Amino acid sequence: MEVDGLDFLNTPPMKTVRFGGSVAETLEKHKRGDSSDYELLKHQLTDPEIKDGQIINWLQEFRNCVTKLNKEHEQLIYTILRLPWVGRSQAVVEEYMAFLGNLVSAQTVYLCTCLKMVVSHFTPKRVTICEGGVDISDSDDEDENLAKNFDQCHQALQLIIRYVPSTSRFLMPILHENFPFIQKSSSTLECYVHNLLRVTVYIPSIRRDILELIIGKMLKLDVSASRADIEEAEENAAHNHTAERQTEEGLFDMDEDMSEDRPSTTTLTAHPVAERLDTLMAVMMAYIKDACHINGLFHADRTKELYKDLLSVFDKLILPTHASCHVQYTLFYLCSFKLALTEAFLDHLWKILQNPSQPAVLRQSAAGYMGSFLARAKFIPVVTVRACLDLLLSWIHRYIDSQDSSGRQVCCDISLHGPFYTACQAAFYAIIFRHRAMLEANMKKGLEYLQSLNLERVVMCQLNPLKVCLPSVTSMFAAITRKYQVVFCYTIIEKNNRSVLPVVRSSVGGDTVTTNTNPLDSFFPFDPYLLKRSGPLIEPLYQVWEELTDIELLSTKSGQQASKEEDDDFLCGETPKAEGIVGMTPSSYDSSIRSPSSVGSPPISHQRPF
Repeated sequence: MEVDGLDFLNTPPMKTVRFGGSVAETLEKHKRGDSSDYELLKHQLTDPEIKDGQIINWLQEFRNCVTKLNKEHEQLIYTILRLPWVGRSQAVVEEYMAFLGNLVSAQTVYLCTCLKMVVSHFTPKRVTICEGGVDISDSDDEDENLAKNFDQCHQALQLIIRYVPSTSRFLMPILHENFPFIQKSSSTLECYVHNLLRVTVYIPSIRRDILELIIGKMLKLDVSASRADIEEAEENAAHNHTAERQTEEGLFDMDEDMSEDRPSTTTLTAHPVAERLDTLMAVMMAYIKDACHINGLFHADRTKELYKDLLSVFDKLILPTHASCHVQYTLFYLCSFKLALTEAFLDHLWKILQNPSQPAVLRQSAAGYMGSFLARAKFIPVVTVRACLDLLLSWIHRYIDSQDSSGRQVCCDISLHGPFYTACQAAFYAIIFRHRAMLEANMKKGLEYLQSLNLERVVMCQLNPLKVCLPSVTSMFAAITRKYQVVFCYTIIEKNNRSVLPVVRSSVGGDTVTTNTNPLDSFFPFDPYLLKRSGPLIEPLYQVWEELTDIELLSTKSGQQASKEEDDDFLCGETPKAEGIVGMTPSSYDSSIRSPSSVGSPPISHQRPF
């Protein structure tokens, strides 16, 4: 039945095939105890073959008696809200929204029910697929009308907010409740997260809560996909791909057009959990870019507000999470827009580190973030790096002074001096990565600056930070400072190596000898970014490790094995755990294996700009 173009708000109900009396008569009979027509009405509303004209007819009648639809008719309301209105003709959509507006304004008891109905459409509808006699329920990701359907959902939600301004108070629990399970398909998660971020555009008061919800779910994915697992999956995928190509070439010659039609897997992350995280990271970064720019121009006020919200989520969720690999890059990406954001983030980390009232674990985490950010963010100028090193080394020297003046015997105790050791490691790590930039402009002034830091006192102090820092950091720092004759560390390193006692542990397979290679249980939050789809946004901002020209300076005196491959990154992909000898083979950050495609707006067609 053609209904488009009709002025349905001012036209009488359409003549359709139906049974029973009008809605008003049915409600009246139900009130008197006769429920036959009432049950018939609910049955007709659940008809899977219901037509557009029938839906419009019903909705117009319900609107006329909406004041009678109190809590007694809850089941009838649930049936109406389950009507398939999304994706129908424009006439049905507009009539349904008019009904929603009338219902929430006249019967606010149904507000949460209406919100749940709208949010349920934030993901593609479920379809059941039978494979091998097993029913597999998943979302229909191939629906070409998804973009239009999502637009209609957001129109309905905005309509409800217009009638009930306090809607935001009831919306967040529903958004939490309806978040898809993290094992759902990438498209399902992508649709839901994208729609949540669209909500923040017209309900800015809950943006921080929505960001907290999304990042919390992303962190669950992140910690479930370690660097070692991701790298292993990539290696296996590359090996399998090579083997398949060799097999195919041995069997027959592939036509060029056939090979061109084959979809490329180089833009997908091989690890299934990391691939879902990659999808959400691409959506988040697109949102950050859109939120900070208007018509391509940077907007300072909007960026400042987003930074505050993300920083709050960072403090609450990201900073306390140990060994997350990628979610923290949302702030890394945001800070790249403006130097003021970078300086504000570093200042925030610095305040946490030096604040004795903060838990030691958070202070140590803040030091790790500070050192890794200074080392890896290519957009941080040398003057900012030097300012941060001045702060770190001044605090370190004051800490040494306080220990020397205490009159107590000072020893290497991580439980007592954890923030001190992580601050030292952060400073060493930043010097390792940024010493060239500090020396390139003016070698003489650069060396004078490094000598002014009085690193020799730090290395030689009784607290002995070189004994606690990661071996890879210690050895590389020793090589660099020896090369430029800033400080000689190898005597201390040899002494520390002689004092390290192995621990014999009994296990099922026999006794094992282990040493604690990471007593600080530290990690570097901005180690190489491994996700392929969102990676191109990070790559131009990222400082990769540049091998020393005099790599032979890493002598065996340090007791650490030098890097085996020149193009390897500085640190291993997974920071060694607190127990066990862990190989220090660095991970590669070769841009040739990354996706060359840019990631701007959310990549699938059913998304809309924020």
